[in-house]
Amino acid sequence: MNEFFKTLQQPEYVHVLLNHLPIIGLFVALLGLGAALFLKPRAPLFLTLALVGLMALSVVPVKRSGDRGADRVLAMSDDEGQAYLKYHEQLAQRWLFLYLLTALAAAGTFVVGWKWPRRFRLAASGVLLLGLASLVAGAVIADYGGKIRHREFRNGPPPVVTTATDNG
Repeated sequence: MNEFFKTLQQPEYVHVLLNHLPIIGLFVALLGLGAALFLKPRAPLFLTLALVGLMALSVVPVKRSGDRGADRVLAMSDDEGQAYLKYHEQLAQRWLFLYLLTALAAAGTFVVGWKWPRRFRLAASGVLLLGLASLVAGAVIADYGGKIRHREFRNGPPPVVTTATDNG
């Protein structure tokens, strides 16, 4: 057990453990939200909105642990893996806002559910759409993350990372 807790002190390992929450966890929560939209009672909507918000917010510790462990992964990766890591980081930074917006919309929809019940299902539908957009972004980010250390997932040269100075 001591070995397990020692491993949990490595941020790159924590990143690998947690990175499923914003993708698989959000996917399952969105399935529940979609089903709850068709049910008459409002309670399932509140429950699934809480799950969507929680899973969307899980991107924060995923991003944090990824940032903290990036140097170690960079040091143990080949040249192509390093390029994939840089692109993975760039995508995560670029699309993080979608997850945060989804969590904020889920929380805001709680308020809508109490203050304006007639608009509750419409607002929840908006959360569902935002969550789906987050999932697409997360799948792309994860795809490039998997190519960092797994050559068998690479199907071409790594993407070129652009910086703010490259754009003019």
